[in-house]
Amino acid sequence: MFAVIKTGGRQYRVVPDDVLEITKIAGDVGTIVQLSDVLVLGGDTPVLGAPTVAGASVAAEVLQHKRGPKVIAFKKRRRKNSKRKRGYRDEITVLRITEILADGKAPSIGPRPKKEKADKPAAADSSDAA
Repeated sequence: MFAVIKTGGRQYRVVPDDVLEITKIAGDVGTIVQLSDVLVLGGDTPVLGAPTVAGASVAAEVLQHKRGPKVIAFKKRRRKNSKRKRGYRDEITVLRITEILADGKAPSIGPRPKKEKADKPAAADSSDAA
């Protein structure tokens, strides 16, 4: 089963376990967010929305917030001794699609457990009796 979702002015075709980068959305790392703008639900019998599919949503886990590559906008007016250099970086959220939901269901998959760092054993005290 697949879905076509709309977020940040763009459309994405997603299936479960896809990892995609979208424009920044609210949500802490490790939480599950629901994307409710589903345009198409695909499968055995595709459902087209007008403009969206009622009751459909996509659950996704927020993996990371980061910044995209630097984009340089350089403008020069020849023979005018005029130039301008500007740059910017987009704010990006990395998502993993956990499941595609229909009929107003709630996500059944919670956030995945974080890998715990192995605690190093405490160093033995050097106050041995001499």
